[in-house]
Amino acid sequence: MATVEVSFTALPAHVRTARLVATAVARRSGVAESLLDEVRLAVGEACSRAVEENRRSSPREPVRIALTDQPGRFEVEVSGTAAAAAGGAGQPAACFAAGRGLPPGLGIAVIAGLADDVQVRETSAGTSILMSWPSAGPAG
Repeated sequence: MATVEVSFTALPAHVRTARLVATAVARRSGVAESLLDEVRLAVGEACSRAVEENRRSSPREPVRIALTDQPGRFEVEVSGTAAAAAGGAGQPAACFAAGRGLPPGLGIAVIAGLADDVQVRETSAGTSILMSWPSAGPAG
């Protein structure tokens, strides 16, 4: 099991880099070419939501991504600290719920439509979303 970890300042410009890194690691992990767009889009959506919430409630805290190659699975966990900083323990998935002008839960619905499996976790450190896709194992 290999893990690549990335953290970045909560700026929208860094979301593109996160998508590129996720796509490259997914390809190396053996995710089918036909699923790489889904990985890229889901990671972009999760990171965009985390950036938006961190900027609103804890702008100095970074967004963190862990990309893990499990046997037969590729997992991506995007974590933001906004929910904890904003006292959002009673509001699950605060980082991934709705953006400005979007209905509650739309971010999760989009991500769930792209990822094979999605889990949202609320902790004292913040909110994280774990997404996964099938993989054939590391290439080359």
